Amino acid sequence: MVSRLLVYGSEEFGHVVKNLVLDCGYEFAGFIDDYATGESILGSYDSVIKTFSPGLFGIVIAIGYKSLVARWQVYQKVLADGYSTPSLIHPRAYVSRSSVVGQGAILMAGVVVDASEIGDLVVLWPGVIVNHDSVIGTNTFLSPNSTVCGFVRVGQSCFVGAGVVVADHRTVSDYTFLKAGSVYK
Repeated sequence: MVSRLLVYGSEEFGHVVKNLVLDCGYEFAGFIDDYATGESILGSYDSVIKTFSPGLFGIVIAIGYKSLVARWQVYQKVLADGYSTPSLIHPRAYVSRSSVVGQGAILMAGVVVDASEIGDLVVLWPGVIVNHDSVIGTNTFLSPNSTVCGFVRVGQSCFVGAGVVVADHRTVSDYTFLKAGSVYK
């Protein structure tokens, strides 16, 4: 298991992820950014992979919800190049032992996951609750204080806004955008 992580994306979300990397006990090795330069940015992905070996470094994807298709494509490229993409679970998140958390998932402080499945590359912001027997699809973002009730299926590449409540026994289709503060029933 690698202990040094590169963060792919250096904007606001990248800085949040950098802090989570440190909170989870990893060493932050620097940012990868294909479009920007600046402090702690090591360069573009194509230049960074020449120096930072997949055997020694892992990568966390910190491309935000406004670019879900690009985010998924970057994730696939990183995996194909042999990099590990560890899940980051904040020490103050609760994940029941019967839950499954996918590769590259990001679970922030105050998250509660009760007997559910969290897909690859999912992001759960602070205060998110995923109740029993639910499935959160790959590459989906659940914003702060959103609640997914029991027996819910949220599709892939969805965005669930802050404070959204998804009622029990519901299915949210792939690529759905749920506006902050709404109730999905």
